[in-house]
Amino acid sequence: MSDLKARFDQAMADSKQLSAKPDNNTLLQIYSLFKQGSVGDVQGERPGMMDFVGRAKYDAWAGLKGKSPEQAQQAYIDLIESLKAK
Repeated sequence: MSDLKARFDQAMADSKQLSAKPDNNTLLQIYSLFKQGSVGDVQGERPGMMDFVGRAKYDAWAGLKGKSPEQAQQAYIDLIESLKAK
């Protein structure tokens, strides 16, 4: 297991232990970086207009299209570390 993958896995665990719940925009950023880092570019159909949460998640993830999984993993780690410091 690479060092980056190990740190990504640790950041995933740390994200569940944050002292305060992040705001919705930060939660979307966490979600999209996680998906891009673990799956790659967005897949599937964009959710319908009435699925507000699903659509927001899809759009956030789609916004990272083209970012390598390694870049997304590092950005995810950095974001979780910054939230832990708060």
